[in-house]
Amino acid sequence: MKKLFSLFTLMLGLSLLISACGEVSKVATVGMMAPDFTLADRTGKIWTLSELRGQVVFVNFWATWCPPCREEMPSMQRLYSALPKDKFKMLAVLSNDDPVRADAFVAQLGITIPVLHDQDKKVGPKYGLTGLPETFIVDKQGVLREKFIGPAQWDSPRFIQLMMKYISQ
Repeated sequence: MKKLFSLFTLMLGLSLLISACGEVSKVATVGMMAPDFTLADRTGKIWTLSELRGQVVFVNFWATWCPPCREEMPSMQRLYSALPKDKFKMLAVLSNDDPVRADAFVAQLGITIPVLHDQDKKVGPKYGLTGLPETFIVDKQGVLREKFIGPAQWDSPRFIQLMMKYISQ
């Protein structure tokens, strides 16, 4: 009886494992297709990630109340300005913040990066956010290639070279 129960348990576990292999990850995973989303920017333009295929997309989750987010924004703007607009898009997704405050912040700094508002808080969970800022690099085919937790100096040679690598592929 004990062997029969063990065999049954093993078979049940194996069938669950096999059926789970075909499931798509519910959270962004490097090497897998980036979760699609559609959000409006602060001017009303609608952005859908999957419609940006053929371009490298830099997706940054941020908030004005986050000091590291505010600190990295100027370097993001410099990176955005340095790379070809027809091959590279940068989306700054406002997370859990007041859009009016974000508008004032980006205006004060002269930021021209599209600022999208995740007002329903649906996109952040798709990307498995653990905090802010977090940045995701999506290649031309829509595959998530890089995930960075925390701030960075985005206009440094290291990151310019990394973006150019994906743009050139």
